[in-house]
Amino acid sequence: MLTTTVDNFPGFPEGVEGPDLMQKMRLQAERFGAEFIGKNVKGVDFEKNPFELLVGDGVYSAKTVIIATGSDTKWLGVPGEEKLIGRGVSSCAPCDAPFFTSKKVLVVGGGDSAMEEALVLTKYAQEVIIAHRKDEFRASAAMQKKVLDGKKIKVLWNTEVKEFLGDNKLERVMLFDSKENKEYEEEFDGAFIAIGHIPATEIFSGKIELDEKGYVVKKKPQSNIRDGVFVAGDVHDYTYRQAITAAGYGCMAGMDALRYLDKSSPWW
Repeated sequence: MLTTTVDNFPGFPEGVEGPDLMQKMRLQAERFGAEFIGKNVKGVDFEKNPFELLVGDGVYSAKTVIIATGSDTKWLGVPGEEKLIGRGVSSCAPCDAPFFTSKKVLVVGGGDSAMEEALVLTKYAQEVIIAHRKDEFRASAAMQKKVLDGKKIKVLWNTEVKEFLGDNKLERVMLFDSKENKEYEEEFDGAFIAIGHIPATEIFSGKIELDEKGYVVKKKPQSNIRDGVFVAGDVHDYTYRQAITAAGYGCMAGMDALRYLDKSSPWW
């Protein structure tokens, strides 16, 4: 929903706007009888049979549940960021890099995610600059080598973003050099935030198995995480994080849930 043109989802040779893709998926589900309730799930009880979900001020019962709450980008929280998301500020180079062909872009971060974003951007942007608040990356040695050997990539060490500036789109970034103890502005056409993701699993803490990062632990190859509870998408997948892979996981979870309800499948 925060992405503009999506060029890597099958079936749209000219690309499709992110919100339009989501609306088409919703309409397709509604065509087959799916009901959408515009309320947040506040809590779950998987010990009861059927399961109980606290939704808004009411309680819903369910024989099966598919958890597809996704993950949220870790944003910097600096002035101008929220206003310019989708207007030059992004968190997904594979999604938005083509918009910055022959442009100057900033990548914020120092881990593998930041290195991957920067490498993707080098295929499109004229100049890629990485701003990292420390004097060394925490990314793997292999990823660091690829980035540091890149001719298009420049690194600003000991540098933090203080503010994103621009009216209708990103125009400049206020940076702070902690080593020199000075603030300065620099012009950029785009900025990619790559400081990690937060899985949306807070309401499931203590209810299902989560890993040390908070992602749902999935049993392979099926999508079940306990009897009657299934998972799909970025809430468990922190490797691919693509719309098409999330859709594929959704298909798996849907089929697994049907097999569970049928009870005739040898899986159960």
